[in-house]
Amino acid sequence: MKPINQTVEHLKPSGIRKYFDLASSMEGVISLGVGEPDFDTPWHICNAAVESFHEGKTHYTANRGLLTLRQEIARYSKERFGLDYDPEKEIVVTVGGSEGVDLAFRTLINPGDEVIVLDPNYVAYEPAILMAGGKPVYITLSQENDFKLLPEDLARAITPKTKAIMLNFPSNPTGGTMSREDYAKLVPILKESEIYIISDEIYAELTFDGEFVSPASFDEIKDQVIIINGFSKAFAMTGWRLGYLLSSAPLSKMMTKVHQFIIMSAPTAAQIAAIEALENGIPDILTMRKEYEQRRNLICARLNRMGLKTNVPKGTFYVFPNITSTGLSSDEFCVQLLESKKVAVVPGTAFGEHGEGHVRMSYATSLDNIKEAMNRLEEFLTELELKRQAELNASVDEIAKEVVILAEEI
Repeated sequence: MKPINQTVEHLKPSGIRKYFDLASSMEGVISLGVGEPDFDTPWHICNAAVESFHEGKTHYTANRGLLTLRQEIARYSKERFGLDYDPEKEIVVTVGGSEGVDLAFRTLINPGDEVIVLDPNYVAYEPAILMAGGKPVYITLSQENDFKLLPEDLARAITPKTKAIMLNFPSNPTGGTMSREDYAKLVPILKESEIYIISDEIYAELTFDGEFVSPASFDEIKDQVIIINGFSKAFAMTGWRLGYLLSSAPLSKMMTKVHQFIIMSAPTAAQIAAIEALENGIPDILTMRKEYEQRRNLICARLNRMGLKTNVPKGTFYVFPNITSTGLSSDEFCVQLLESKKVAVVPGTAFGEHGEGHVRMSYATSLDNIKEAMNRLEEFLTELELKRQAELNASVDEIAKEVVILAEEI
């Protein structure tokens, strides 16, 4: 048989799924791994889909999605985030935010184009860039700067080959956010370079501290921005696979062209459920966000008390503690914690080279699970320290014996 696509063949498997699969094969594991709300989709949203089946609404919709849904997305985006988009020309409903990532890169990238990616970053960005024929170029984000993108780093990364930058704030995996002041420092650089800004805003509603800010809220660069958003995280609708793209009309037209050939249209029942979510689901968001914030405060306090330096995330449902004090690599830490204490977390290296020294923990699980996981982690760290002290003492004893032998010989 002839060889398959070489880019696909050389893609690395997801580091997240590796640990999820390991954890699922063991009994008694508390998983802080996969990033999915532990809440079920609110019933009033589910019921809207159920009623649509009774009404025979089981056919294709327009390629861009139901106009009623696009109108609701436009209203919601304006009321919640101050963003103006035309529902007829500037909005495309997609199969999850993941399709939105794929559409953006397929539409923008010519072979050899560079795309700036932040490191650490969400695991799907690099593969999507590579499959579209692009070249990822990385900017390292640091814990000391609260995992923000700094203007000097952005300016240094842009070259004549740069086509776009991929942003994700609030960030998976770090929980970092960007304020209006932070973005304002980047706008002149982005405007002058004329590169596209692909902004994954799937965690926008899970912003705890301060207001969520989109780069599209700056008029100077709005036409350069493609917003990716969806219903998975905010409305606990991961399994419904529904997202959307917001962009200028010319960009939207081109992305719709790709979408209509690979997808046709997003699932009709999911679109109808999403209309209900946007019309009546804001109280659900607020309830879930309050619970996430309570969990965040608990897990961050416990981690920092254990000596694992952890920035308090301003968004998402992830923490990204620094584990370098243990002397273990990220991968070693995760394997040993899982095997000895049955707690599953994800190594920072799953999110890029500079995730080393960190692990990602999701607090999209119950407070009881978080408390028990932290108790097990504390036991793990204590045992690790005792083992290290024993090894140190053994080493000292060995040196002492050698000194005695040497003294006797003299």
